[in-house]
Amino acid sequence: MGTALDIKIKRANKVYHAGEVLSGVVVISSKDSVQHQGVSLTMEGTVNLQLSAKSVGVFEAFYNSVKPIQIINSTIEMVKPGKFPSGKTEIPFEFPLHVKGNKVLYETYHGVFVNIQPQKGKFTPSPVDFTITPETLQNVKERALLPKFLLRGHLNSTNCVITQPLTGELVVESSEAAIRSVELQLVRVETCGCAEGYARDATEIQNIQIADGDVCRGLSVPIYMVFPRLFTCPTLETTNFKVEFEVNIVVLLHPDHLITENFPLKLCRI
Repeated sequence: MGTALDIKIKRANKVYHAGEVLSGVVVISSKDSVQHQGVSLTMEGTVNLQLSAKSVGVFEAFYNSVKPIQIINSTIEMVKPGKFPSGKTEIPFEFPLHVKGNKVLYETYHGVFVNIQPQKGKFTPSPVDFTITPETLQNVKERALLPKFLLRGHLNSTNCVITQPLTGELVVESSEAAIRSVELQLVRVETCGCAEGYARDATEIQNIQIADGDVCRGLSVPIYMVFPRLFTCPTLETTNFKVEFEVNIVVLLHPDHLITENFPLKLCRI
């Protein structure tokens, strides 16, 4: 049998914050004694950026500029050169979680175009009232062809705690056309780049239908969306990349009219 090496973390919960200590043991198992040139352990935390396929060739300089952003790098010497005896040898270690320079220890996150290998924020509620009519819609080519409608509602806050739901209500005051459905669409917007240019990609990460069929006029329809744990993170904005979130209220009218109202969100963890 050869020599086997394993790293075991002492804490069962693998969530750590800046300033805490990562501790554990390196376990070396061998049937026979083993000569070695020393053992060192390196801890590294990085942010990796990449362009989507549709942006390939657009920002050639981007590829030369976007390298992994290192936020943690620490190496410790555990054992000097010598010999391990046969059997199992356990070597304890401790790593204080200190970032490099003025870097920030971001929350671990894996998106489509931004990956962060490992923040608490401040939460200030920001309620939003909204009214949607043909006149308030953006990017409409033939506004006169739209049926008349009036939608009112509010979001309890566009500053959201990531572990708590997005809530609010929507009321259809009037609509000439019958309503087919009302949906909430959660969108993640990842922006990365450098001085030569930026690439921005939006990805739908969740879609929830909150009403089906022709909604009763004047009836309050609850808005309630839980943020998906695997596809969201606190809103981030740095020199080289941003991870932002938006919610769209989507109303589909007969025969085939699509109404969309967009609300930027700021997610934080407290």
